[in-house]
Amino acid sequence: MQSNAQPELDRTYMMDTLRWLLETPSPSGYCMKIMSLVKAEAEKLGYEMRMTPKGNGIVTIEGDDSDEVVGLTAHVDTLGAMVRSIKPNGMLRFTPIGGYAMHTVEGEYCLIHTRDGRAYEGTVLSTKPSVHVYSDARDWKREEANMEIRIDEPTSTKEETERLGISVGDIVSWDPRARLLDNGWVKSRHLDDKASVAALFGLMEWLARESVRPAKTVKIIFSTYEEVGHGSSHIPGDITEMIAVDMGAIGDDLSATERDVSICAKDSSGPYDYGMTSGLIALAKESGIPHAVDIYPYYGSDASAALRGGSNVRAALIGPGVHASHGMERTHADAIANTAALLLAYVTAQ
Repeated sequence: MQSNAQPELDRTYMMDTLRWLLETPSPSGYCMKIMSLVKAEAEKLGYEMRMTPKGNGIVTIEGDDSDEVVGLTAHVDTLGAMVRSIKPNGMLRFTPIGGYAMHTVEGEYCLIHTRDGRAYEGTVLSTKPSVHVYSDARDWKREEANMEIRIDEPTSTKEETERLGISVGDIVSWDPRARLLDNGWVKSRHLDDKASVAALFGLMEWLARESVRPAKTVKIIFSTYEEVGHGSSHIPGDITEMIAVDMGAIGDDLSATERDVSICAKDSSGPYDYGMTSGLIALAKESGIPHAVDIYPYYGSDASAALRGGSNVRAALIGPGVHASHGMERTHADAIANTAALLLAYVTAQ
């Protein structure tokens, strides 16, 4: 069943937004370009975006009731890596940014971003990359010490790599390999959490197009350090309710599918606010929005970070169902639209 609110949301706009989000490199700590694009897009819709000292962006949408403020947060930062050292053979040892299994990036194309603005292509490989050469290549443990980046430049020594301008501390971004299919399926790296950012833009576009004021003032936070744990750890003090909009995990005994909006009742930080979670479930049922309620034992969100940071807020967590999170992820346009529809129902509910 489709949400009653969904026909009003512009799916094409959300998918177009998702495409440029996915195509813009933004590992945690390297979000300057994507935040400038997010700011420009918000301004196109008629919103002002204020930047915080740490690089988060906040859009305020005045509501009928300004006594209570609802915060909606999604993160633009992604998994990635940083150059740890340049090896004698000219290849790069790297250290992860964010939490992922090393085998999920083996064979991945990447960009090495130098501090003087250059970018070089490379490929992530194990240090024993060929079964024709190494008898234990299949069993070689995929861990940081056994992985390296092969640079697509004529370099075979540390000195030659250094002459390219590559240095320790340079950011490495993974090729997203984004595919937005005509049948609605979306497969790409970094759907965590750019699919949710697209849903927030869908909400913003609808409110602007329909000239609707939310029931309460809404502050939308685009965070830049969520993958390393402190994205929205500091939020405006007037926020009383906070919804983290982040991908819903799929697998094991979880119920969500790639077409649902997932409502998380509890993650590694503990249970989310009972009243808010109950209200979101009730709204999803009333509006006919396909949804699932799940528990994520190995998961944390920007709402978790805000609570750990001492924020005195009620908090909840929802987002589009995403398969193979922190790997080669997949979702569906339905899940993004359903997430935007539930957020719309929540912020306009009297």
